[in-house]
Amino acid sequence: MTMEEDKPSTTVAEPSVAAVPIAPVRPPVPRPPAPQNGEARASTSDSDSDSAGPPRATGVSGAEYEISEESRVVRERQEKAIQELLMKRRASALAVPTNDMAVRARLRRLGEPITLFGEREMERRDRLRMIMARLDSQGELEKLLKVHEEEEAAASAALEDGDDQMVQYPFYTEGSKALLNARIDIAKYSIKKAASRLERARRKKDDPDEDMDAELDWALRQASSLELDCSEIGDDRPLSGCSFSHDGKLLATCAISGVAKLWSMPEAKKFATLKGHTERLTDVQFSPVHNLVATASADRTAKLWNTEGSQLVTFKGHLDRLARIAFHPSGKYLGTTSFDKTWRLWDVETSEELLLQEGHSRSVYGIAFHPDGSLVASSGLDALARVWDLRTGRSILALEGHVKKVLALSFSANGYYLASGGEDNTCRIWDLRKKKSIYIIPAHSNLISQVKFEPQEGYFLVTASYDLTTKIWSARDFKPVRTLSGHEAKVTSLDIAGDGHQIATVSHDRTIKLWSSSTNEKDQAMDVD
Repeated sequence: MTMEEDKPSTTVAEPSVAAVPIAPVRPPVPRPPAPQNGEARASTSDSDSDSAGPPRATGVSGAEYEISEESRVVRERQEKAIQELLMKRRASALAVPTNDMAVRARLRRLGEPITLFGEREMERRDRLRMIMARLDSQGELEKLLKVHEEEEAAASAALEDGDDQMVQYPFYTEGSKALLNARIDIAKYSIKKAASRLERARRKKDDPDEDMDAELDWALRQASSLELDCSEIGDDRPLSGCSFSHDGKLLATCAISGVAKLWSMPEAKKFATLKGHTERLTDVQFSPVHNLVATASADRTAKLWNTEGSQLVTFKGHLDRLARIAFHPSGKYLGTTSFDKTWRLWDVETSEELLLQEGHSRSVYGIAFHPDGSLVASSGLDALARVWDLRTGRSILALEGHVKKVLALSFSANGYYLASGGEDNTCRIWDLRKKKSIYIIPAHSNLISQVKFEPQEGYFLVTASYDLTTKIWSARDFKPVRTLSGHEAKVTSLDIAGDGHQIATVSHDRTIKLWSSSTNEKDQAMDVD
C-alpha cells in the first residue's frame, strides 16, 4: 500500500516541474578519432550526415552555431571579390611582352590557344597577363620559369646559329623605303624651317625697332574687335568642319550629310560641291601650300580633291571611322586619326601609306603638325596626348593631365607651345621646353571641340565649344579677350585666316559664321607703324 500511495504523489509533482521551460541541450556530436599515419579514415553514416548538413562555425565560448544561407553566399561573394582583386594586383605586376608575335609564342609555350575568335592584340595580351597571374597564384611558378628558360634558350640558340629570323620582341616595325625617304625629306625641311624661325626670333629680339609687346597688344586689339560679319546656311545637315585656304580666299566646309562645299571669301558664295563619300564627313582641311582639299569620313577613307570639285586620290587603310586630318606644313604628307586606335601618315602624291602608328589605348581623335614639320601631336579618347618625332618615329612626350577625352590640338607659331582641349571643358597649354602643362584654362561650360592658335605669330588662341560659344584668349597670360556668341547649337569647328583678321565657325545649327575685325586697313597700317 505504501508503494501505491507514492505513485500518485509523483504524478502530481510532474506538472509543477514542467511549468518551468528548459531549453533542450544539444548533445555533442561524436567525432571519430584522428587517423594515424598510413591509416585510412573510416566513413560512417553519422559523419556523412554531419557533412551533408548546414555549415557550422565555432563561437567564442566554443559552442557551434549554424551559418545561414544568405551569410554563406555573402561570405563567398566577398572571398571571390578579394581573390579577383589580388589576381588583378598580381597581374599588373607581371611583365608581359608588347610584341604580338612574342605574346603568341608565350601562349603557345604555356599550352594555351594563341588566339581566340575576334580577339585583338590588346585583348590577347590581357589574356596572357591573366593566365600568368593565375599560374602565379596557384604556385605554378616552375611552369612560368620553364617557359622563360625555353624562350632564352631559343634566343641564344638562334644567336649561335646566326639565325636572323628569331623573335627579338622589337618595339618597332621595320618601315619601308618610302618611309625612310619621307623621314629624310622631313628632316631636311624641318631643319630649314627651324633655322628660319630661330633667325626671325633673334632678329626681333636684337632689333631696337621691334617692340614685341606693342605687336601683341595690336593683335589683341584686332581680336577684341571681331564682330559677326556674315552668316550662311552651309548644309541641310549639321556641319562638322571648316578650313581656310592658305591665302584666305577660299573656305571649305563639311557636314554629316557626306558632302563638302567650297566657298569664296569674303562674300561666302558657294562655287563647288565635293561628293564621293558614302558616310558622314568628320573633318576637312586645305593644303598649306596648294589649293587642294582633304576630307575625312566615317566610311574609313580620306579623299583628296582640287578646287574644281574633282576627286584626285582616295586614302584607304583604316579599320574604323576617321576622326581628324591634318596636312604636313610641306604639303607633301597627310595625317589621319581613326577609331581603330591608330594614326597614319600618307604620301599625298602617291597615296601610299607611309606609317601606321599605334600608341594610344583607345581611339585616336586629334592631330596637329608642328610649324617646322619635325613633330606631330596626337590625342585620343584615353585622355592622353602624345608628341612624336617624325624624323625618328619615336614618341618623345606623353602629356598627361586631362581627365577626359582629348579632342583638339594646336601648335603655336613660336614653336614651343601646344594647346589641347577636351571633354573636361578645359584647355591646357603645354610648354615643350619644360615638358609640362604651364596653364590650365577653364575655358567653357561644355566640351571643347576645337582649338587653334593664330597662325602667323601665335599671339592669341581661339577655342570652340559645345556651349554654343567661341572664345579668344591672349597668348601672353591666357586671359579672355573676346567671346563670339551667335550660334544656336553646338560649335563643332573653327579656323583662322592667315592674317588673323577673320575667324570662321561652323555648328550643328547648319550655319557658317564669319567674324571679321571692324578696324579698317588704314588704322591697321598706322598701328603697325
